[in-house]
Amino acid sequence: MDKERRIRLSKLMSYVLRHNPWKFGIKPDEYGFVSIKDLIRAISRIYSWVTEENIKEVIAEDEKGRFEIRGSKIRARYGHSYEVKINHEEDRSSKILYHGTAVRNLKRILQEGIKPMGRQFVHLSIDKENAIETAKRHDKNIVIFEIDAECLRKKGYKIYAAGKFVRVVKYVPPDCIVKREMII
Repeated sequence: MDKERRIRLSKLMSYVLRHNPWKFGIKPDEYGFVSIKDLIRAISRIYSWVTEENIKEVIAEDEKGRFEIRGSKIRARYGHSYEVKINHEEDRSSKILYHGTAVRNLKRILQEGIKPMGRQFVHLSIDKENAIETAKRHDKNIVIFEIDAECLRKKGYKIYAAGKFVRVVKYVPPDCIVKREMII
């Protein structure tokens, strides 16, 4: 499968598994898992060429670990806008995490903290480069926040390893933001 098809398939898989499986006639379990066969059947209405091998190729090429297969089921590991139970390992070792967003959100974040904004969790990156990449999907004028992970833990917020580069937490209070960098 060529890169363009892989990207299109990955985006559709993300939409279906993270946001609206019901629109495609799929009912996820409490952990967000759906049958791979059901996912293929649903996606093939849009991309008639999709196969299980294509799905597995998307997962193999995905550096961020967005998806997970267990047996005959698949799910998005993070980014859900509907309620799912997560069973990710708690990250107890990260010291600094990063969050990137559009500059237009700066004032609100400094006052209110970082909220999930329609998702189940706030997404954080283990490195600045991934935070920049994520933020640039939303705007070209971005700000990168450096987050004190120990501050989050001291306030009772658990940090979970949701992917290779991704950590998730319910909320980031303003006082756990230790630095910001504008990239314009």
